[in-house]
Amino acid sequence: MLLSGHTNTIYNILIIDDNVQNILVLEDILSPLGNIFFSDSGTNALALVDNIKPDIILLDIEMPGMDGWEVCRVLKANPLFSDIPIIFITGHTEPEFERLALESGGVDFITKPFNAPICCLRVQTQLKLRQQNRLIVKAKEELQQLVNQVPMLVTYWDDQGKNLFSNDYAGLWFDSLVGDVKGMHISTIFPEQLSNAILNHHRHITSDALKYIVTVPQGLDVSFYEVFQSQMKSSAGVDGYLVTVIDVSEVKHAKQALYSEKERLRVTLNSIGDAVIATDTKGLITFMNPIAERMTGWRLKDALHQKIENVMHLKDSDTQQTLLNPLYLALREQRIVAMALNSQLTSRGGSVFAVEDSAAPIRNENGEVIGAIMVFHDVSEAMAMAMKMSHLANHDQLTDLPNRILLQDRLSVACSTAGSYGTKAAALLIDIDHFKYLNDSLGHQYGDELICLMARRIRSLIPASYTLARLGGDEFVILMSDTRSVEASSQLASTLVEAMHEPFILDNQKFNVSVSIGVSVFPNDAADAEELMRHADVAMYRAKQEGRNRFCFFSHDLESSIMERHHLETRLRKALINDELFVHYQPKFDLQTNAIVGAEALARLNSDEGEIISPIEFIPLAEESGLILILGKQILNKACAEAKCWLDMGHTIPISVNVAAAQFADPNLADVIKQALLSHNLPAHLLELEITETALMLDAAEMQNKLGELISLGIKISIDDFGTGYSSLAYLKKFNVDIMKIDMSFVKDMLNNKHDYEIVKTIISLGKSMGLVLIAEGVETEEQRQALIELECFMGQGYLFSRPLCTVDFEAFISQNNVLEV
Repeated sequence: MLLSGHTNTIYNILIIDDNVQNILVLEDILSPLGNIFFSDSGTNALALVDNIKPDIILLDIEMPGMDGWEVCRVLKANPLFSDIPIIFITGHTEPEFERLALESGGVDFITKPFNAPICCLRVQTQLKLRQQNRLIVKAKEELQQLVNQVPMLVTYWDDQGKNLFSNDYAGLWFDSLVGDVKGMHISTIFPEQLSNAILNHHRHITSDALKYIVTVPQGLDVSFYEVFQSQMKSSAGVDGYLVTVIDVSEVKHAKQALYSEKERLRVTLNSIGDAVIATDTKGLITFMNPIAERMTGWRLKDALHQKIENVMHLKDSDTQQTLLNPLYLALREQRIVAMALNSQLTSRGGSVFAVEDSAAPIRNENGEVIGAIMVFHDVSEAMAMAMKMSHLANHDQLTDLPNRILLQDRLSVACSTAGSYGTKAAALLIDIDHFKYLNDSLGHQYGDELICLMARRIRSLIPASYTLARLGGDEFVILMSDTRSVEASSQLASTLVEAMHEPFILDNQKFNVSVSIGVSVFPNDAADAEELMRHADVAMYRAKQEGRNRFCFFSHDLESSIMERHHLETRLRKALINDELFVHYQPKFDLQTNAIVGAEALARLNSDEGEIISPIEFIPLAEESGLILILGKQILNKACAEAKCWLDMGHTIPISVNVAAAQFADPNLADVIKQALLSHNLPAHLLELEITETALMLDAAEMQNKLGELISLGIKISIDDFGTGYSSLAYLKKFNVDIMKIDMSFVKDMLNNKHDYEIVKTIISLGKSMGLVLIAEGVETEEQRQALIELECFMGQGYLFSRPLCTVDFEAFISQNNVLEV
């Protein structure tokens, strides 16, 4: 049974006794002390303890079932109840019982019958002790909680360095602190540097607490610990040492970073090429770097707290008016302000610098303006360099004459002025005749010297008001601005052509040079500057066509001709890029049997409208524009591919391909031919190269070596258009060629012109004496065929037999005619 006591007490008192009379007596005695609970057996009492949570238990020793000794052992074995004070009650008065009661865990012993006052005092005493213990435990817990929460490691050590206390139970500070470290030596718990420092200070510590910093390496990093160490004393002497550790790594690293940053900033400001001046909000100087000191002439110690305008004298370089320092504007408007253009700084010593840059406000962490900084640099050299660069950008490096860029600007101004005032402007485009050959033979150094001499001579012949410009290479332009008549440009052009007849002296040698000049006049034949230059170029091209060493004026017919040439070149380039060239084949015949003995590959080009363009038009253009190499390579490969097709069809027909002078001079020609033969698997003896007589005359010795290289490939060599060039028999006999072709211009009139007949006869006789195969071109009549046979020329080609045929028509032709197999 549970007997409840007074509800206004603060203690719970549990009485365990099998005698109800004893319980009632004790309840009466103890009820003033708290709530009374009871149980008449040990088993029931154990079940009640957890709910009651008694502050004290009065336990009878002798009870049926479970006696008091057993109940006490069970309670003391349970950590939840082991601290509850137990007072044994019994009728035994023997000292042995009292001893056993105290040994088994009891705190006191009350005998029966009960002495009420004594019993009450004994219980009250234990309750007070219980309360005091609770307060002590609570104080310890609060102290422990406080110690655990402080951001430092708190430890207590004896004078031997063994641990007595640590507030780090989880190893948050050091891994070695995990678990129970009490009694462990400091050297096994703390890092070596920290434990050595603490032990060393143990030996030297005085009554005052010590504070010091210990550095501990942590891998690639370093930790810093601030240590507070003091003695713990009692009346018996030194009990131990209290050591608290604070991790100040973050603070130390922050200080180091701040110092490094300040040092970097100091070194940077002292090392950069810009001048830096800082001020407070009133414009009083607080900092200057060495560049600012040099440019202003002020030392920092003298400039401190001076107004910035007293140290930094700014003026407008054009008007010499004093300028407001942009730093004040930056402070007032709280923004970055650029320095005025043309700013000029006069130093304390009188030196003048052209300066530029900007000022900006300085703000604190709250965004409040606390000053400003002025950054500027000397741009005197930069301005001089800019002027120099501008000059270089607008002038020719070799002659220092205006270049194309500056000329274009002056042309535009001249045309605009002439249009406004009703005057004229003329452009004379001057080109040195055959300069490329002269440059190649003399060398580029002498070529450059000739250009400079030419520039000086032309400059000496024109007024200072005229512009002489060099476009590049060997081209010069004279701009005649504000002239009144076309005759003035004609007179100047004539004077220039005549003046070039005087030889130029290079390396003590005389060189005769001529020029071709194209003249265009605004507004007579040009509407603007661009057209003026274009028409001058057209006129110069015409002067070259008419024989050079002269000048020509622009005409619309000439412009039309040039435009047609431009369109043709564009079409040719497109055809070469897209592989649109195609080949016609003109068969070669045995004049006696009419059997086919070979074929000549002839390049063909269609216009954008699909019409065939004559080779007479695009082949010379290809040579002039440098496209002949790629054109020749494409035709060579197409011809070799077709000859291989004929061979696969059962027709062994040699194919001849024309080689221009530029192709023959190409050092890669042999490799190109070799690659074409290999690519199409064509036997070398079925390929014949037709080389003009003129091409062979460029350098006889070199050409002889080139012919030997080509013949070694196994191909045939033919001299094309023989009789039209300037070769001598002395050179001709040195060339190891196989075939000689008689030009069609002689064959055409051989029966009507005695001289042509004799020329053909002589060529045939010469070829026979040199053991060459002879082929006549342009055979158009039966009479011509018979005459050639009589002169012992047995091969020919021409309209008598067949025009040049496309691939399909040629294959049909050879299938219907007799082919003389090689």
